[in-house]
Amino acid sequence: MRHRDKEMVPRILVQAMFALMAASLAIVAYAQWFDVPNRGVLVEAPVVQSLEIVMEGNRSGTYEVRTPDGTLIASSSDEKGGFLGVMGRVVERERFKNNVTGNAPFQVVRRENGNIAIIDDTTDLRVELIGYGKDNVAAFARLLD
Repeated sequence: MRHRDKEMVPRILVQAMFALMAASLAIVAYAQWFDVPNRGVLVEAPVVQSLEIVMEGNRSGTYEVRTPDGTLIASSSDEKGGFLGVMGRVVERERFKNNVTGNAPFQVVRRENGNIAIIDDTTDLRVELIGYGKDNVAAFARLLD
């Protein structure tokens, strides 16, 4: 193989890739076989505060957050409220996938550990709002305040 193509991946990199794959498989197999406890798994703390809301979107992509009786609470067009629209589309898409008709209310909850979550019982959707950025989570936290 004296005149190898210069575009070929070096043999050592291919071997390293397969070694990494085998090592990952071995670590996961060990953890499963010996019942190593999960780490970094989110624990759902008890709910300390909740609010039922209905989200209604329009053709321009603006979502309005209302109480079940129709009182306007917030809108995705409000300052730093764009994430409301994002999550409105998530709930809407999940309901479409599960063939849920109508616009049933869902819950925004604050957990004992301070996390904010969205719970839609019609589709069993649970979204823990962690890792979305403080402004995005604050958009839903303001609903509870």
